Amino acid sequence: MLKSLNNYFEFTAKERSGVYFLMMLVMLFPILPFVYPFVSAKTVFDETRLNRSLKVLAIQKQSFNKIAASKPGQNQQSAGQKMQATVFYFDPNTLNTEGWLRLGIKEKTAVTIQKYVSKGGRFKKADDLGKIWGMNQADLERLIPYVSIPGEPKPSYNSTLSGNKYAEKRVLQKVDINLADTSIFIALPGIGPGFARRIVNFRTKLGGFYAVEQVAETYGLPDSTFQKVKPYLIVKPGDVIKININAATLDELKTHPYIRYNLANVIVNFRSQHGNYQTVEDIKKIMILTDEAYEKLAPYLSVQ
Repeated sequence: MLKSLNNYFEFTAKERSGVYFLMMLVMLFPILPFVYPFVSAKTVFDETRLNRSLKVLAIQKQSFNKIAASKPGQNQQSAGQKMQATVFYFDPNTLNTEGWLRLGIKEKTAVTIQKYVSKGGRFKKADDLGKIWGMNQADLERLIPYVSIPGEPKPSYNSTLSGNKYAEKRVLQKVDINLADTSIFIALPGIGPGFARRIVNFRTKLGGFYAVEQVAETYGLPDSTFQKVKPYLIVKPGDVIKININAATLDELKTHPYIRYNLANVIVNFRSQHGNYQTVEDIKKIMILTDEAYEKLAPYLSVQ
């Protein structure tokens, strides 16, 4: 009987651990109401301290903003943005940053100009302003008439009276599109340094222009801009570099903007199969060459 009772009340190791755990919970429940106020008070204290810290950070941020706003560089930028642009005659080689800001130039561009001059750079003519990185076309056209460099001949203007203000318009000369460099193109309305470089690069790849309308094919040049400058453009006939289609290699032909690889490959293969071209018109026998493409390309081709 006793042995049976002992076997009945015998516990395994896991069962004993469970009993101990339950006994601990039973002992904790009576003392929990006494411990809770201390834990709750500590939580309230931590939240109060956090709120105070946040208020201190907010005050520090306001103080930092006031200090930052009082820095000279930021004052200049703020003044430059609020200052109404005015124009006056100036020498870009001696004008200081404040003067550029009065002219309506961005502070970053004004600093770039000062660095350029401080390192020995010099503006020899009014159009040299277009070489400054960040100088937009609108500011360039607005300021060039007021550039006054000692020793440089003053540009001529036509002045007309409109109300109480004089509207000054610069007299633009005709531009030979095969001889003009980037500085001459920049002087045209709507043409900045980027477009000027593209026009010159396109002209070089073509071998020269034979028509004013070819300038409109410059990559990215808006038609509205081309229409503005078209009246000032001229071209002399016969100023293009011709390609001898009986001697040119595939690599030489494919670099031309009007030929490219596919047409260049056909021109070379046709020549290899049928012999030299007798006339430029012989390439019209090539099936992939349209009449329109031939008319554009023919002025650049020769057979000798």
